[in-house]
Amino acid sequence: MRTTNVLRSRWWRDDRGSYTLETLICVAVLIPFLGLLAAYGLAGLFDNSVDNAANSAARAASQATDADTAQARGRAAAEAALRQDDRNCTSRTIDIDTSAFASPPGQAASVTVTVTCTIPLAQLSVPGLPGSKTLRATAISTVDQYADRG
Repeated sequence: MRTTNVLRSRWWRDDRGSYTLETLICVAVLIPFLGLLAAYGLAGLFDNSVDNAANSAARAASQATDADTAQARGRAAAEAALRQDDRNCTSRTIDIDTSAFASPPGQAASVTVTVTCTIPLAQLSVPGLPGSKTLRATAISTVDQYADRG
């Protein structure tokens, strides 16, 4: 009986620190994984906002009567959509193709808007993750075929 107790106590002492080591290994793997998960979540949120901004801008621009007004309305709608979602892009571009306003009434025409937004990922501090990601969305909206186009 005595040898069994000695063996048990020796086994118990030899296993000390293994929980600490296991926890350390799990944390070392889990933290970068959670950072990567946060980066994908952030990119997904921004991607939806960029799509929404492009759609809003195209819709607003297509309702204008001339190219200059379409540019102004489209840009304002895209900026408002990004601001409403509280998305702070490190850089953004809003390209609005209003060349369709040059076509005569009665001819099919559309406005194309491309919104590009660069989002910061460096704040997540995940090793191997790039410092930023560029998201792009394009939307097309038809112009009223029989409206007067200035």
